[in-house]
Amino acid sequence: MRIIVINGSPRKNGLTAAFLHCMETRLKEKGADVTYYDLSELDIRPCAGCCSCYRSGCCIYDDDAERLSAETGDADGIVIGSPTYASNVSGLMKCFIDRGHFVIEQLLHGKYAVTVATGENYGSRDASAVLNRLMTYSGAYLSGRVVFNAPFGSADIDKAKAERTADSLYNDISKKKSFPFQCLKHGIIFGAGIRPFVRKKGELYRGVTEKWKAAGICK
Repeated sequence: MRIIVINGSPRKNGLTAAFLHCMETRLKEKGADVTYYDLSELDIRPCAGCCSCYRSGCCIYDDDAERLSAETGDADGIVIGSPTYASNVSGLMKCFIDRGHFVIEQLLHGKYAVTVATGENYGSRDASAVLNRLMTYSGAYLSGRVVFNAPFGSADIDKAKAERTADSLYNDISKKKSFPFQCLKHGIIFGAGIRPFVRKKGELYRGVTEKWKAAGICK
């Protein structure tokens, strides 16, 4: 079982990192092959908005965003976490989302995901919603969603909650748990929105349709 954990906080020892590291430890104890990434340590350039990736299947930039996307695409599960900045995810996380081949290219099709949003107040629920939509729209099964608030500068987490969330993710992957409602929701989004839009683009989105075929999403 291969799981990628991604910390979208610029603080490698902050609240988000503490929660994610606790999950990482628990997953490793259960036997999963886990790789942890701090986005702050990676070379990820901002998206240029050129849409070349849709045509060619790869970005014009050969940096860590491409390598992390490839690793995520090969994994069974993903844990993605971000602090809350202005009722949204961090700039680091947004930059990776823009570069990550997620929604249109269905990077997470058939994978299991957990989202973690930390903060101090109600805005963390907005950040959580951004991550949750990203996972479900990109084809993942959302195994868990965590919103955790604490005073700024704190790294005190709910260890039991982190371990329960890790256990749930591990068990869902092991049992290949089905999520009928999520599948129905994604089917509507993909079938009525994403797929017809991409097909209308024809050769301009050839890289996308080739990825879909390789992933067995559609013929």
